[in-house]
Amino acid sequence: MSETASLGFIGLGVMGSGMCANAVKKHGAPLHAFDMNAEALRAQVDGGARGAASVAEVARVASVVFLSLPGGKQVRAVCAEIAAHAAPGAVVIDLSTTAVAEARDVADLLAAKGIAFADAPVARTRQAAIDGTLSIMVGADPELFARIEPLLRYMGSDVTHCGAVGCGQVVKLINNTLLFEQVAALAEMFVVAERAGVAPAKLVEAVSLGSGDSFALRNHGLKAMVPRAFPAKAFPMAYTLKDLGYTIELAEEMGVEPRLPRLAAEYYQAAIDQGLGESYFPGVIEVVDRR
Repeated sequence: MSETASLGFIGLGVMGSGMCANAVKKHGAPLHAFDMNAEALRAQVDGGARGAASVAEVARVASVVFLSLPGGKQVRAVCAEIAAHAAPGAVVIDLSTTAVAEARDVADLLAAKGIAFADAPVARTRQAAIDGTLSIMVGADPELFARIEPLLRYMGSDVTHCGAVGCGQVVKLINNTLLFEQVAALAEMFVVAERAGVAPAKLVEAVSLGSGDSFALRNHGLKAMVPRAFPAKAFPMAYTLKDLGYTIELAEEMGVEPRLPRLAAEYYQAAIDQGLGESYFPGVIEVVDRR
């Protein structure tokens, strides 16, 4: 994809803001940004983006449009608007996390208008989005992937072609589900250890030297669950439950009984029911501790 291609970016939230800012800094042509939140849009304009008044405006002026939206419903609505206004030959790259079937349906919707589509959900943290060091899992045909990979590397240090459209979402959902299950398991074991006389920090120190070590232990366990620090505007319980729901749906479609995702979902639903829905998802330990 040419470095002179005009880019668009729709969705400037927790992850989208950092990704958009990196694209603005690293791309050699204008980037047209839009978000319903005027303050979020203003921050990108201050950083060099061109502010757009609507999705339609972005679609009309950008040859490649990135999306970073809350879920599949929003992605479909925005893509329907793009389909109505973008020129044939445009490309939509969805950085959001959606159901696999939703990604493939949107691809068909856009293809009918001559617009290419790739699902490219991202993993890692808000700081990684700011630093441009995300892991990006891409579903696209090989030719399209070769065209868009340089653009994705504005935002990610690791970009993996996972297969055809929808396969990026398959890998992202499995990645997230494994993490959510591990965090729920850590929540139980942290409470067990503390009640049995082992300090949480000491638990992490010792287990990280053994076969129970994991990314979740060293990051979510050490940085959030040990100090019991669960800020808002990190990855919240509601998003966790959404992604687990997508995985449960996918597993059932593939003929697999998703017992562990369902069990993890029960914990995160309980956290939401207890008023923790906006908190960072490792706060699920509070649900275990209250029982």
